[in-house]
Amino acid sequence: MTDLPIHSAPDDAAGLPARAAALDLLTAALGGRAGMDEGLSHPTLAALTGRDRAFARALVMATLRHLGPIDAALQARVKKAPPDKVVQILRLGVAQAFVLMTPAHAAVGTSVDLVAQDKGLAMFKGLVNAVLRGLLREPPRLDDPELLAPSWLYARWRAAFGAGEALKVAAMIAEEPATDLSLKDPAQAEALAAELEAVALPGGSLRTERRGDVATWPGFAEGGWWVQDAAAAIPARLLDAKPSQTALDMCAAPGGKTMQLAATGAQVVAVDRSPARLKRVAENLARLGLTAETIAADAATLPDKRTFDAVLLDAPCSATGTFRRHPDVLWAAKPSDVAGLAAVQSKLLDAAARRLKSGGRLVYCVCSLEPEEGEGQVAAFLGRTPGMALDPIAAGEGGAPAPSVRPDGTLRILPHHIEGGLDGFYVARFRKA
Repeated sequence: MTDLPIHSAPDDAAGLPARAAALDLLTAALGGRAGMDEGLSHPTLAALTGRDRAFARALVMATLRHLGPIDAALQARVKKAPPDKVVQILRLGVAQAFVLMTPAHAAVGTSVDLVAQDKGLAMFKGLVNAVLRGLLREPPRLDDPELLAPSWLYARWRAAFGAGEALKVAAMIAEEPATDLSLKDPAQAEALAAELEAVALPGGSLRTERRGDVATWPGFAEGGWWVQDAAAAIPARLLDAKPSQTALDMCAAPGGKTMQLAATGAQVVAVDRSPARLKRVAENLARLGLTAETIAADAATLPDKRTFDAVLLDAPCSATGTFRRHPDVLWAAKPSDVAGLAAVQSKLLDAAARRLKSGGRLVYCVCSLEPEEGEGQVAAFLGRTPGMALDPIAAGEGGAPAPSVRPDGTLRILPHHIEGGLDGFYVARFRKA
């Protein structure tokens, strides 16, 4: 991460290239799934200095984390929607003024200048100026939890978790998260915590408020740790792989769980359908001095017939639980995504059961808040798969928050279940008779 403190934002015309890059990045982020990742490689962002590039990214993240309330404030002042580019500029202007606390003259002036750069939009300079100055006179509320998520998603969360829990989930959208780290050697936790100014979390993750390039942090070059959300680290711990055992990570990229399994000493096979993403897994393993066999293939139809003592399936999903670090997923997701992904998860679960030895353990997880991808998926799997039974997870096991444990022993991790937050996850553990 390279986000800068809010007081370091450029506040004069010299910062216009940073705003232009932020405009490109925001447009990409809202253009569809993976848009944010694609936008980060945009030439206008790459051309910036490190400080301005960090500001552009911080501005886009602030906009995405408050997009619902920002749009509500704009809709109250703009009777007829202007072109999409103007809307994006207004969104960035509001985020500058009321989230990053950029000086008012810079937030308004650079927004007007961005419109002026496009000759076809010059007629909207007055609108941008008037709307932003009007909001400065009557500041909007940008922290209303009921507006922070898209309305269709918030309605789903209310139905799934109840009104009170849905409010707590949505309130986390506006919060900028700390950085969580998983350790190669748990014995180094105390020393690394001191060097990284970090605190230890239940389960063994470290959490630090540090900012900047993680490659420069103590212990990175030595392969002592990797970045991994505290919730994402729980499933591999629950698999409890042993040095003498074989373990399969079915959808391995970006590799955090593969590294956890490899660090146990187990013989690990990591599968992912993307050769490029699997290459990154191999590079991370090499940095940490860990080994795993990597296979580029679709895990659902893998021709390799080996069976394993332990299988981990972190299935492709809507990823709505990752909004703390990836707020763009909320706005890129569509209701139809959930049903389509649930069908993929079903096939992968069946394939995972076939890969498991008798007496073996299977952990299924998704970084999704949607019941069809979690509770519903597990109920259907148990109904069609004789010989598979739930292996209940206890509170605290692997770092599992006590409020996350369901009556059946599966985990429904909600982002507010620990102080400071964590990703939303669903986790179930099975044992094969």
